[in-house]
Amino acid sequence: MATIELHDVEVQAFLAEIDKCEGNVFLVTDEGDRLNLKSKLCQLIGLTQLIEGGKISNAHIECSKPEDESKLFRFNIFGAANDTKEEETKSEDKEEKEEAKD
Repeated sequence: MATIELHDVEVQAFLAEIDKCEGNVFLVTDEGDRLNLKSKLCQLIGLTQLIEGGKISNAHIECSKPEDESKLFRFNIFGAANDTKEEETKSEDKEEKEEAKD
């Protein structure tokens, strides 16, 4: 498993992205502890240690599935804004198709 290093990640968006992952996602502490972030209890314990001002300041993440690793890597680089734009575009396309039918 490769390690992803996260910096200045918005917590709400990050947790939503973890919920989309199919495999296990682990937060690895500097002490070597591995917390499974698919568990809400582990999210509470692990993330409260790392949050500064509503953002994750620094963390190491490991994923059991390569697809999840890619998803979180892209999230780390581009953030949630990329997903939001895609959803807005799909919503606008759907509205235009409905208007065209009328």
